[in-house]
Amino acid sequence: MNEQEMSVYDHIGELRKRILIVVFFFFIATIGGFFLADRVIIYLQSADEASSLTMNAFKLTDPVKIYMQFAFVIGCVVSAPIALYQLWAFISPGLYDKERKVTLGYIPISIILFLTGISFAYFVLFPFVVEFMIRIADKLDVNQVIGINEYFSFLFQLTLPFGLLFQLPVVIMFLTRLGIVTPQFLSSIRKYAYFVLLVIAAFITPPELLSHLMVTIPLFILYEISIIISRISYRKMLKHRQQYEEAVGISSE
Repeated sequence: MNEQEMSVYDHIGELRKRILIVVFFFFIATIGGFFLADRVIIYLQSADEASSLTMNAFKLTDPVKIYMQFAFVIGCVVSAPIALYQLWAFISPGLYDKERKVTLGYIPISIILFLTGISFAYFVLFPFVVEFMIRIADKLDVNQVIGINEYFSFLFQLTLPFGLLFQLPVVIMFLTRLGIVTPQFLSSIRKYAYFVLLVIAAFITPPELLSHLMVTIPLFILYEISIIISRISYRKMLKHRQQYEEAVGISSE
């Protein structure tokens, strides 16, 4: 009992150490974000979809709020690889040797998928939505006054969730390796998963059918890719476990 309690305490201490490391790097990255935020904001304002718009501050605190938000987002993005590595380091003792190597490779894949999701949302979806909104305003003879807070809040609302949603294949592959989900389970809940993704897409996009489809269809494709990846990971997991059990059986004889 004491040994078991010590094991729990050791795990809590290890988790505390990992969290402190992540918090430290996030703090450093956020400080660096304060030096980069103004350049990023100016660059985004000069982009094609924003160059024709005049940004306005409706509140005295709007520029400061946007500046702080960008510093925070930069801090999150830069410290994300450290956070993922610390998560891997915390759970890796419970994995097989081959699984440790494989799951460590999830970190660069996760970063690439996040950047891919952000890029798709910013370069494909966001310009389309902005242009659509401007066309509607012109059609209704409405003079749009764009607030900098509203503009960048909408940008974050559209791009950041897409970066996170693009992590779906990695998350599914990771959970499959841990034995938490199986490809059979993912296939059986496909219609419920589609409904959830449909609802998520509705929250991300404005109430307009075409932009909603531009988000929903890639999410459906991501889910199907996740099932395929889960099948591959599941077969490899069973193979590794079989090899391990055979090796243990041979050594015990």
